[in-house]
Amino acid sequence: MDIISQLQEQVNEIAFITLNTFGTLQRDAPAVRLSPNYPEPAANPSEETINTSEQAKTMSKALVQSAKRFDALVAALPPLGGEEAQLKRIQELQAENEAVGQELQNQLEAAEQELKLVQELFNQAAEQLFELEEARLRSLTKITDQS
Repeated sequence: MDIISQLQEQVNEIAFITLNTFGTLQRDAPAVRLSPNYPEPAANPSEETINTSEQAKTMSKALVQSAKRFDALVAALPPLGGEEAQLKRIQELQAENEAVGQELQNQLEAAEQELKLVQELFNQAAEQLFELEEARLRSLTKITDQS
């Protein structure tokens, strides 16, 4: 998998973790009184069983690890080096591509020649086998005619 695809996957993972974190906090965080004019929020019956601070630590750790993996992938990207360096690299890659393409073309031509040779040999073998079978049948016919 190329590095750009890995970066895209990592961004998706960060987005997923972030969305999951917000959703979990929205669902499980205890209610907070916004103003003294508002009544005290009702207690969530499951508050005693949920350790929100532990969840926050776990989710934060997952988000930080994912961000670190993203940073490592970004650091692994090749240096840009300016437009001239990029153009030079493109030319090098094009020359390499042409050389590999020519080698593949040569191999294809050699394979086609070998295929023709094998087909010719097969046809010759088939003709010889056919001739042998005809000769055998003629000799059998002569033997049965003589009997």
